[in-house]
Amino acid sequence: MSDRIFGGIGLVIAILFAWQASIIQESFLTDAVGPKVFPYIIAAVMGISSVYFLLKPDPEPHWPRAGRLAEIGLAVLVLAAYAELLPVAGFVIATAVAASYLTWRLGSRPVESLIIGIGTSVGIYIIFHLVLGLSLARGPFGF
Repeated sequence: MSDRIFGGIGLVIAILFAWQASIIQESFLTDAVGPKVFPYIIAAVMGISSVYFLLKPDPEPHWPRAGRLAEIGLAVLVLAAYAELLPVAGFVIATAVAASYLTWRLGSRPVESLIIGIGTSVGIYIIFHLVLGLSLARGPFGF
């Protein structure tokens, strides 16, 4: 039964996601694909996966314990804080903090997590901003 509840919630979120994608304002300078395609793809994959859970639920699903659910909830809060912090702190700092926390919770040691977080942030910045020329959120230090 819990798989069907999970599938139903996922299907509602997929429909909401597709609806939100449909109201994205497109600029007259967008490329041929446009900004709506990727959200539509995500909504379609999530919707198909949710329908699978509705039609073929696991007879005895194994749900994580309360501690694991709390960690998942905290990771979601970190990602929400990342989205809020991104325009204020900039891409490099916000991404380094979020990536460091997430890699630490995935099992890395604290110092390793910090190095991985900073390396991930700087690496993505170099590829997307310096190589591809895409605009990323600037922080108080100009990057």
